[in-house]
Amino acid sequence: MSDKAPILALRGVNKSFGPIDVLHDINIEVRAGEVLCLLGDNGAGKSTLIKLMSGVHQPTSGKIEMDGAVVALPTPRAASEKGIATVHQFGGTFPLMSIGRSFFVGVEPTKGWGPFKVYDRKTANEIAVKAVQDFGITRIDDGDRLVGGLSGGERQSLAIARAVHFGARVLILDEPTAALGVKQAAHVLRIVNEAKRRGLAVIFITHQVMHAMAVGDHFAVLIRGAIAADFKKGERTREEITDLMAGGETMAGLEASIEGYMADHAGHPPPAV
Repeated sequence: MSDKAPILALRGVNKSFGPIDVLHDINIEVRAGEVLCLLGDNGAGKSTLIKLMSGVHQPTSGKIEMDGAVVALPTPRAASEKGIATVHQFGGTFPLMSIGRSFFVGVEPTKGWGPFKVYDRKTANEIAVKAVQDFGITRIDDGDRLVGGLSGGERQSLAIARAVHFGARVLILDEPTAALGVKQAAHVLRIVNEAKRRGLAVIFITHQVMHAMAVGDHFAVLIRGAIAADFKKGERTREEITDLMAGGETMAGLEASIEGYMADHAGHPPPAV
């Protein structure tokens, strides 16, 4: 796996909000068919790092590369067009929408012609159900079913299947098992392994060491906005990883300062260097 060029890499990335330094000299990379587990306790800087990779924030310094070439990700749309998809804790789904509609939100298939075009519910439902079932979620067989009736694990599966369907090459999963029970979490971990089998580069952000060890090939521990350790599967025990994570002081006070800074400078974000 190490002989492959990384799909996504961050090289010497720093991020500051005005006078507040948040991320320091971040160097990570992820390859096709690999799961990179980004571990860190609450307040370690994971959220800011996710926003850099998904185009919400831009680095203050350093560079982001895809397939070895430096890229700019000025917006989430730009990141999406590059094949970077981010799935947040509850899948970014819409509880009062049907499965088919939620799957295609913003890019709904239509039928008819010109001003007579209408949403093609049948096609949307068929494609959405097949995409989810291809990931082994056989319980979902009705595209008209409301997303709010799905379990947390099924919502995650729906969001991951949607990302793959629309051409994601890099899948960023933000704490996908944090609010799930044992059975649902195991279900999501199977979906992560399936995405890896299909050749996606997966970045799995979590503070749950056991879940990371179940799917991870490569691990990076984030403490106080810096990479404190970088290692491959089998090189550290669960206890060693837990001890590493526990060694980081929380950035809760720093994050509160950032929120205050952003509120004071609403509409005037600090320029990216």
